[in-house]
Amino acid sequence: MKKIASWICCAAIATIAQGQTLQECQQAAELNYPLIRQYDLIGKTTGLTVENIGKGWLPQVSALAQASYQSDVAAWPEQMQTMLQQMGVELDGLKKDQYRIGIDVQQTVYDGGAINSQKEIARRQGALQEAQTEVTLYQVRRRVNEMYFALLMTDEQIRLNSDLMELLSANEKKLEAMFRRGTAAESDYNAVKAERLNVAQQATNLQSQRRTLTMMLSTFCGIEVKNATKPAADMGNASSARPELKAIDAQLRLTDAQEKALDAALMPRFSVFAQGYYGYPGLNMFKDMTGRQWSLNGIVGARLSWNIGALYTRKNDKAKLQLQRDFAVNSRDVFLFNNNLEQLQQNENIDRYRRLMADDEEIIRLRQSVRKAAESKLAHGIIDVNDLVREINAENNARVQLSIHETEMLKALYDLKFTTNK
Repeated sequence: MKKIASWICCAAIATIAQGQTLQECQQAAELNYPLIRQYDLIGKTTGLTVENIGKGWLPQVSALAQASYQSDVAAWPEQMQTMLQQMGVELDGLKKDQYRIGIDVQQTVYDGGAINSQKEIARRQGALQEAQTEVTLYQVRRRVNEMYFALLMTDEQIRLNSDLMELLSANEKKLEAMFRRGTAAESDYNAVKAERLNVAQQATNLQSQRRTLTMMLSTFCGIEVKNATKPAADMGNASSARPELKAIDAQLRLTDAQEKALDAALMPRFSVFAQGYYGYPGLNMFKDMTGRQWSLNGIVGARLSWNIGALYTRKNDKAKLQLQRDFAVNSRDVFLFNNNLEQLQQNENIDRYRRLMADDEEIIRLRQSVRKAAESKLAHGIIDVNDLVREINAENNARVQLSIHETEMLKALYDLKFTTNK
């Protein structure tokens, strides 16, 4: 409940700020995802199940109504009947049709821990369901990461596209002035203008792509996302186990509770009971032989029972539980193995992008120097405009590559953060 409450607080903050940070978008998406409602449903279901199991300590009352016809009933021997008749005593004997209406009340005093073990199993099953729900909900972060960094990449491309358009516009104005003075051909002016219009078309496509991404991200998060803020490259120190590992631990705890239930099944049961009925014949059989009147009857007592039938399957039941443990442990080993491989790959990607970015900085510096030299050469008529456009595009491509590598490195960092749950 504390975790959900913290999510709600974060969601409120995210709504005010349009969910522009990655963390805010992740928290808002988890709250918006329909699966989040299962936490409350699982909690209520578990509570009701535990409450019902606990009612096993209440008196168990059953009502009965019975009518029967017997082929024979208890009777006096003929010699005794003859002797009693000679004494003037008439005994009709019991009727073969008999009737009974009553109630039976049983109260458990000691159950060997069976009820408590069943309650613990119900709680562990609820915890396992919550852990499995968290596993599915955790995957929401990966989907948010994909859309968020795609939006960041698009924003960077829009920014670089705008810079390129400004650079082309500046050169277009220079060539227009040179054309008017007769120092440049009209084709040179038109070539730069056409290239600027081509870049303007790319801007239109990028803006459309951005609107699609913001719409998808806003719908997925349940808030209006207008801008994506570049997240910090710091991974932080705090870490938590992946929900998959928590689910496996919950499965192991459930197996432990089930094993305790096997032990409880071998314990004796002690209870008290009371039975009462109105009918014929009653408990005083001799009296009912002399008269056929319905009567009230009752029995109270205590009962000790010990069902040793659980011993027959105990060995196999414990073996099955051990196999469940082995399966859970194997699943954890497989997950950790794959998770470690994924971390190795992601760390290598991060290092690769950092090396590429270091080269990108130098390439941009060199391309910028070449482009400025080309502008000077064009002004002196040493090169034509196509050479200038080529150098402008080369510099822009170098900047695009830096932007791509920087964004991909950030995404790789947050993929690693997702993998390690830091």
